[in-house]
Amino acid sequence: MTLTVVGSIGIDTVETPFGKAEDVPGGSALYFSLAASHFTKVQVAANLGTDFPEQAWDPVRKRGADLSGLRVFEDQNTFRWSGSYAGNMNEAETLLTELNVLAEPPVVPEAYQGSAFAFLANMGTDVQLRMLEELKADLVFADTMNLWIETQRENLDELLTKIDGFILNDAEARMLTGETNLIRAGGALLEMGPKVVVLKKGEHGAFLFTNDFHFALPSYPTARVVDPTGAGDSFAGGFLGSLAEMGDLTPENLRRAMAYGTVAASMTVEEFSTKGLSNCDRGALDNRFEELCNFVRI
Repeated sequence: MTLTVVGSIGIDTVETPFGKAEDVPGGSALYFSLAASHFTKVQVAANLGTDFPEQAWDPVRKRGADLSGLRVFEDQNTFRWSGSYAGNMNEAETLLTELNVLAEPPVVPEAYQGSAFAFLANMGTDVQLRMLEELKADLVFADTMNLWIETQRENLDELLTKIDGFILNDAEARMLTGETNLIRAGGALLEMGPKVVVLKKGEHGAFLFTNDFHFALPSYPTARVVDPTGAGDSFAGGFLGSLAEMGDLTPENLRRAMAYGTVAASMTVEEFSTKGLSNCDRGALDNRFEELCNFVRI
């Protein structure tokens, strides 16, 4: 089934204990589509400038992605972000942010409307609400961040009543619900509206909550963590791409999707920028899926 993502495209400069990558491709929509396109046809809506490297799209284009929703600004640069990971590889210190083309909301092509699945990547909650109305998708998942929890809480509360699934990290879940215990936080988020809640815990795995069952999964045991940038968006791409491939939200499919999201994220963190996901194939994801199944019953 078709999966649409609305999000950001970026040019990143990242420094970790393993080196530095300057002016490399990034952004939620790119990481998400690189992961999701292994499973299903992806449609991408995002803003970028002419300074963004065109070759970054080659892997998703080869997998049949529809990129007609990319809006190229001739007179503005692509969103730029610079960050540093020192010691704690689960959280980056932001050194520079230049919104550039992100000052304008993405435009959803008419052909994208009515998509079977959609993902509203991290962006202003007011923009997410607008994109939700334009997409008219059957099943919609969304992401958020602490900034929108602090500054657009009313919009976020409204969004949660209108979406099917919500993906966020453990710190955001605690902040949004006021709960210190993640099990209680997951339950509180379900009460706010979504049918499915996924709480990401970085190197410690992820929780999935529905009103019928809970599921916990560890991270894939990789010893090579070079750059965590984009891991959360890659997880979301693997998760929703797998669900779109299978077609519905049965408990079995949700558990499998959690595993595919986990292994997609593991591919991302092993290289700087998008190299890990760009260079892998579906077979590599399937192999890691099977390896993860040896640790946990999916």
